[in-house]
Order: sequence, then C-alpha cells, then structure tokens
Amino acid sequence: MTQALLPALFVLVLASFIGFEVINKIPPTLHTPLMSGSNAISGISVIGAILAAGEKNTNLSVILGLIAVILAMVNVVGGFLVTDRMLQMFKKKEIKA
Repeated sequence: MTQALLPALFVLVLASFIGFEVINKIPPTLHTPLMSGSNAISGISVIGAILAAGEKNTNLSVILGLIAVILAMVNVVGGFLVTDRMLQMFKKKEIKA
C-alpha cells in the first residue's frame, strides 16, 4: 500500500457515511432541487473523467478513465430522467371534455 492510499480510503469511507446520513435527513420536497444540483456536480466529474482518460499515461489509466466517463454519464442522464419524472408529478392534469 502506498502512503496516500490509506488516507484516501479513510476519506472515502467517512464521506460515504456522512453522505448517507445527510441524504436521509432531507425532506422529500427538497429532493428535486438537490438532484438537479447533484447532476451539475456529476457533469464536473464527467469532465474530470475525460481528462483522466485523455492523459494516456498507461493503458490501465485509459481503461479506468473510460469506465469513469461511462459511469458518470449514466449518473447524469439517470439523474435528469428522475428529475424530469418528479417534475411531471407537479404539473396540472388537463381535463378532457
């Protein structure tokens, strides 16, 4: 193990627990605006993944960068689809005559 790996794993585990607790405390009415904000953050991670894949230091970094791009794009598209579906619930229904 490198010296940087152990602190990075500690931060990942700690951030996961904190994120889970924070998300559980959010009321349902705030989920839609927060999801839109998280989609913007996921867009930033797409750019970071593209930069990581484009460096071409090793074949492994290119493969991991490509996987990161795919997963980040799935997250962005899925988040927008869920947000759109949630916003559809608030539209007034048309009355057909």
